[in-house]
Amino acid sequence: MPHLTVPGASLYYETDGHASAPALLLLHAGIANLRMWDPQVAALAAGHFVIRFDSRGFGQTTTEDVAFSNRADAVAVLDHLGLPVATLVGCSRGGSIAIDVALEHPDRVAGLVTIGSGPSGFPEVELTEAEDALFDELDLAFDAKDWHRLARLEVALWAIGPLRTEADVDPEFLSTAYALNRVNVVHAEENPLPIPLEPPASIRVVDIEVPALVTVGEFDITPALAQYEYLLSTLPKASGCTFRDTAHLPSVERPAEFERVLVAWLAENGL
Repeated sequence: MPHLTVPGASLYYETDGHASAPALLLLHAGIANLRMWDPQVAALAAGHFVIRFDSRGFGQTTTEDVAFSNRADAVAVLDHLGLPVATLVGCSRGGSIAIDVALEHPDRVAGLVTIGSGPSGFPEVELTEAEDALFDELDLAFDAKDWHRLARLEVALWAIGPLRTEADVDPEFLSTAYALNRVNVVHAEENPLPIPLEPPASIRVVDIEVPALVTVGEFDITPALAQYEYLLSTLPKASGCTFRDTAHLPSVERPAEFERVLVAWLAENGL
């Protein structure tokens, strides 16, 4: 099981494909771990060197309660594998990290793909009543330290979305979504402190000059939809895609469709 030792943590990572092929670094969502990319890895590895790792607080990575940089962790993985540059593909918080890396280390990023992500420092967006109620439930579970309930509520909010119910969602996807988040419960008492990018990405994304694919699920929450529109209108070389009948995890819920869009975009941009 490959692990990379970095200051205060041991990062679990996996690679697929040939090391001489163009590199893709996949960054997972906050309700998942690197296993979320399983459906796409085989197709991506056919023409790319695919790297993915569990961020601190997720999956099989372990961490001490120290201040750290998500950007530095991502670059450390690339350095460890001898990769000067990669296209970054990130879902949710993974996409936010990818944007931050593209700003802090522009020479290391060849392309950028985001899924339901926003730039760091994005202003608060007013929630709908349904979204507000779901967040209130999350807060109660967090205050009670009921981590398993919190994990299920997070999936209800993000993977199902406030405009759908469990009955609207494929049972197999729902089971996968719960499983992806459930394994993170063991990290609930960890408290590493992420060091934010300064100035934040929200006022700097116009400086990202690489090709960007900005995507979102049509049933994602209001802030994610607003962030999608902002990135699409602000990134200089952005194209966009809204995945129908899905919420915050389109690559998991609609894996074949997501794969088709991503592979075509990579080919179109020579990445």
